[in-house]
Amino acid sequence: MGNRRRVAERRKTKPAVVGGMIAVVVGGAGIGVYALYGAGAAADERTQNTSASADHKPKVKTGPLSATEVTTTANAFLTSWQQGRVSTAAAATNDTKAATTLLTGWTKDAHLTGATLTPGTPAGGKVPFSVKATVSYKGLSKPLTYASSLTVVRNTTTGKPQVDWTASLVHPDLKDGDTLVTGESGTPPIKAVDRDGGEITEAKYPSLGTVLDGLREKYGKKAGGKAGIELRVIRGKGSKSSDKTLVELSKGTPGTVRTTLSPRLQAAAEAQVAKQAKSSVVALRPSTGEILAVANAGHGFNTAFQGSLAPGSTMKVITSSLLIEKDLASPDKAHPCPKYFTYGGWKFQNDDKFEIKGGTFKASFARSCNTAFISQAGKLDNDSLTKQAQQVFGLSMNNWAIGVPSFDGSVPVQSAAQKAASLIGQGGVRMNPLNMASVSATVESGAFKQPYLVAPSVDHRTLATASRSMSSGTLSQLRELMAYTAGYGTAAEAMSGVYGNVGAKTGSAEVDGQKKPNGWFTAYRGDLAAAGVVQAGGHGGDTAGPIVATLLKLGG
Repeated sequence: MGNRRRVAERRKTKPAVVGGMIAVVVGGAGIGVYALYGAGAAADERTQNTSASADHKPKVKTGPLSATEVTTTANAFLTSWQQGRVSTAAAATNDTKAATTLLTGWTKDAHLTGATLTPGTPAGGKVPFSVKATVSYKGLSKPLTYASSLTVVRNTTTGKPQVDWTASLVHPDLKDGDTLVTGESGTPPIKAVDRDGGEITEAKYPSLGTVLDGLREKYGKKAGGKAGIELRVIRGKGSKSSDKTLVELSKGTPGTVRTTLSPRLQAAAEAQVAKQAKSSVVALRPSTGEILAVANAGHGFNTAFQGSLAPGSTMKVITSSLLIEKDLASPDKAHPCPKYFTYGGWKFQNDDKFEIKGGTFKASFARSCNTAFISQAGKLDNDSLTKQAQQVFGLSMNNWAIGVPSFDGSVPVQSAAQKAASLIGQGGVRMNPLNMASVSATVESGAFKQPYLVAPSVDHRTLATASRSMSSGTLSQLRELMAYTAGYGTAAEAMSGVYGNVGAKTGSAEVDGQKKPNGWFTAYRGDLAAAGVVQAGGHGGDTAGPIVATLLKLGG
């Protein structure tokens, strides 16, 4: 089921990598000491006797920070910030320029006054603190309270403790480049409703906070509302996140935006991701592309719509359509599935090094045999998979317009070992649950229909299209593969009890530095398709599978 592969060692000895730099040992201890201290020491000793011993050179303090250093540094920074002494507070950080800009904006742009910053109990170098302040603007005022934290680190050059600057310590919703601004929002508020007309709120559906932000940003003015006075996070240039309201000083008049969300499926999706850390899921209607549910266990980033993750073996749905079209595979034809297959200098293997002797392509697909796909890499052009993803599945063209920010996948043209890895959803391939739900929807309906959360008729936008559909022969074979996997392959356990016209594919994508792979699952049942991912969860059938299957059982 997994996509684990092992790369043959191309060399036995590598230089150590420290902090992103190659460290090379060039001799004895004396050389190392000279390289570290020689140049700096010469400058420091211009007023000293040039024959002075190295033992007399100023020593830079190293080693872990003491509790006193952490507490003193944190208190000095917070006190200076609270008292409005921006230059002093900024000087206590390791990025004076960025700190000065954001702390100046705290009072000048955000109109925050009367701040009280209270440190909590340190844990190592991390110091939690609470913030209480008042937002005041043109006679209007409201309190603002929140929790944040800072980290004290040792400056490697001076040895002095400093606050490690990051925008999020000023407010947890801030990212580097963002600003806090109080004033007329410029964007009227919205009242988002589901497909049945029920109001959508973040309190009701915690996963939809980022979705509501995106809807407001895009449709606030078009929906006919009137802007209010607010403290907002204004995203920096190039950010993929939407602006966010923190405090509303005066209410605007909201306009109504209707979405395609199903209250029943959305509630179920929220409940499912709440049970599994780092999980995300999307459900949609294949016949139309309407998004019926979207949920994330972590509510700060919409991984379901904007994630960019290797999809693992769920990518084999796209790859299989390509191999069938190229007459390189067919469900009942014999197909190799060895323990290992080397291509482009990389040695690939199957999960637990299994092999299928004398098996068919259907057996390889159902059991998720990596080498069955890698073995075909040499028969494909470097751009074959890219074209298949774009032309048939509508992916990787950066042109989806679903109504809120989203990422429509990436299948870059690659060569050698990376080309082979892409066939099994590794290499440079990147997807999210929205993309993979769309893949299953394309198989179920027979043609790509761009997913959307807000009907295109609302703002007359043009939806993305695919340039061609699969032939009826290719489509029927692909459906046969997914149906067999749902009934007898790696997806069978999760899909137990999901009846009707069904199909599924599991996936596990290995991530460097991660003990367990990301677990993926994509499937359909009638006019409902869904896909999910559980990051660092393990095999997709065990983790993402039950989440997806629960939604499919409810139906569209």
